[in-house]
Amino acid sequence: MTPQVEIADFIAGARGARGLAVIIDVFRAFSVTCYATAGGVGKIHPVAATEDALALKREHPDWLLAGERHARRLAGFDFGNSPTEIQAADLVGRTLVHTTHAGTQGLRAASAADAVITGSLVNAGAICRYILAQRPAIVTLVRMGHEARERCAEDDLCAELIRARLTGAAFDVAGIRERLRDAPSARKFFDPEAWWAPETDFELCTRVDRFDFILRLVDSAGALPWLEPSPA
Repeated sequence: MTPQVEIADFIAGARGARGLAVIIDVFRAFSVTCYATAGGVGKIHPVAATEDALALKREHPDWLLAGERHARRLAGFDFGNSPTEIQAADLVGRTLVHTTHAGTQGLRAASAADAVITGSLVNAGAICRYILAQRPAIVTLVRMGHEARERCAEDDLCAELIRARLTGAAFDVAGIRERLRDAPSARKFFDPEAWWAPETDFELCTRVDRFDFILRLVDSAGALPWLEPSPA
C-alpha cells in the first residue's frame, strides 16, 4: 500500500503532522545524529531549549552537549552541530544531548503524530524502506528549513526524494550534491571565515544513502525522549 504523503513546514508543520512524521533537517541536525549513531554513541536526547541542555549537563557531567544557534556552537557545549566534529569524536557508549535551531525543535513539537523519525539525505533510502515496511496510511514530511522559518533547498530536495521513492516515481540522486552546492544555505561551508561550518560538513551531509538505519523518537511524551536506531 502506498501511503498518503503530506508535506508541511516548520514548527507549525511539526505540530500538525499526522501518521508517521519525518522531521527533515539536512544541514545539519539529522546528518549529525546519523554520524553520531554510526560512531557508537550510547544515546541521543534531542531537546528544544539551550537551558534544558545545560541543566542536563550539570546533572550529568559525563554527558556531552552538541548544538547550535544561528549555526554556531553554543557556549559551554562540547560540539557544534557539525558532522565533521562528531565523526572525529570518541562517542562510544556516551550520552549526547542535542539541541538545534530547527531540527530538534521539530522533533519535540511533533506530539500529535503516531510515530516520529528524523529525516536526512544520508539515510533517505533507509527511511523509505522503513516507512514502506511499517505501512502507515499517512506520512507527513516536515521540512524544518533555515532556522525553522524559511524554506531551504536541501530540506525541500530531501522531501522530494523521499516522496518520489515512496510513490515509485523516478528521482536522479546523482546530481544532488551539485544542485545543493550553490544553495544559499550551503554558502557557509565554503566561506573560510565560517569556522563553525567546515567544508567537510557539506560533503558529509550530502552523502545520499550513506547509512542503512533510521532514528525513531522514543517516549516522545516523556520528559527526556531519545533517538533509537532501527535497521531498515
